[in-house]
Amino acid sequence: MKIISMETHVVAVPPPHVGGMYWIFVTLKTDCGIEGVGEVYAATFHPTVMVPAINDVFERYLFNHDPHQVERFFRECYSSGFTQRPDLTMMGITSGLEMACWDIIGKAANQPVYQLIGGKVNERLRSYTYLYPENAHGQYDYDDPDLAAECAAQYMQQGFTALKFDPAGLIPCIPATTCHWR
Repeated sequence: MKIISMETHVVAVPPPHVGGMYWIFVTLKTDCGIEGVGEVYAATFHPTVMVPAINDVFERYLFNHDPHQVERFFRECYSSGFTQRPDLTMMGITSGLEMACWDIIGKAANQPVYQLIGGKVNERLRSYTYLYPENAHGQYDYDDPDLAAECAAQYMQQGFTALKFDPAGLIPCIPATTCHWR
């Protein structure tokens, strides 16, 4: 089995860009028709920079390779820099492509990936959601504790038992001209 192609999917998040401005997904396809999907996290650059970087990593380290060779792929990506200290962007790209490989491996084996990497550890996992209370105008409002409590109660009714929130709220961008660096 060999990987023969990759597609990159950039998904823009509408303003106010909760969770980031965009998400990047990759789809790998093998010569036997199996496809795998992964998410490139920690995209610290705009998609016009990330997409060519993803293509470069794919072409150098994954194209025409067996997706089962995950360790080879990781080590080549990790050691691709001059100092063997990879940056966040490279590890984000590697992670997304590796996820897609594991998706292919699981589908080829007709097994969930967790079975292939040591088995299930927990029957259930607790999940959480972010607390983003919206006022009557549809704007995020972190200054109203009653609104935050209503929002939390709605999430609890949906089955969430934990919340994560930003105590500072969504901080607006400050124009660079108002910043003074020493």
